[in-house]
Amino acid sequence: MTTPKAPIKFFSGEATKYLAEKIVKHYGAELGKSTLMKFSDGEFQPSFDESVRGTNVFIIQSTFPPTDNLMELLLMIDAAKRASAYKVIAVIPYFGFARQDRKDKPRVSIGAKLVADLLSAAGVDRIMTMDLHADQIQGFFNVPVDHLYASSVFIPYIKELGLDNMVIASPDMGGSKRANAYSRILKSEMAICYKHREKANEVSEIRIIGNIKGKNVIILDDMIDTAGTITKVAEKMMNEGAQSVRAIATHPVLSGDAYERIKKSALAEVVVTDTIPLIGECDKIKVLTVSKLFAEVINKVYNFMSISSSFII
Repeated sequence: MTTPKAPIKFFSGEATKYLAEKIVKHYGAELGKSTLMKFSDGEFQPSFDESVRGTNVFIIQSTFPPTDNLMELLLMIDAAKRASAYKVIAVIPYFGFARQDRKDKPRVSIGAKLVADLLSAAGVDRIMTMDLHADQIQGFFNVPVDHLYASSVFIPYIKELGLDNMVIASPDMGGSKRANAYSRILKSEMAICYKHREKANEVSEIRIIGNIKGKNVIILDDMIDTAGTITKVAEKMMNEGAQSVRAIATHPVLSGDAYERIKKSALAEVVVTDTIPLIGECDKIKVLTVSKLFAEVINKVYNFMSISSSFII
């Protein structure tokens, strides 16, 4: 006798409801009902307003600042486990604290590992995320991690641009692997930027390795935070003879003066995804949705199908 498969239910944290609604629509379902009760001192308590007993619960929440978003996700995982959910899967389009993946100086925490431990302690059974700042973060978990890549939406868009003399560039040495994969698929040349930082979020010197003169350059990165690096690189490339410069990044963190920098920059366009909602306006920024990709992978995971065919890189 075949054991029936546990049903599936979707829920979302407050910060990522805009994306969760699109994901479940592509999946052909509806978001489950939940409530976030807030106390006057800022403390909050999420609760499920329907039974989750014996179900596969998918909780969709990016963990961008403030840390309330991470805490809400942890509380929702705990609530689902205590309500006898069969499995709890955390869908984290943007995994916060991912830049803290190692000890790069004495007496600092490894924030990404701590977040992984917190999620495990809450009782998560599986993690689904996109374009981690460092691939090795997957190894911080003792549960399966489905690591999606935004290349599935970016590469078709790049092809639609129909650019001649295209060069794929990495804004730093750490992103060279990603840039190489894109350039191989797109059959284009590649360039790498060497940047020297004297302190966090501030670049003091940039050098470009590769031929960009007369080229249409596309700079790839996993995120854009203050936009200081990306705009300086674009200016440097245009000064060295590039025909045009575009930036493509999965996560639009866009903090501080990022929007103003992009507006005033030499960048022709900045293409991002909706893993993080935009908090400002800029005509140069174009948003591509990753909701369909997440819906497809969720369907494959739920039905025990291989997800490798969903990845370009």
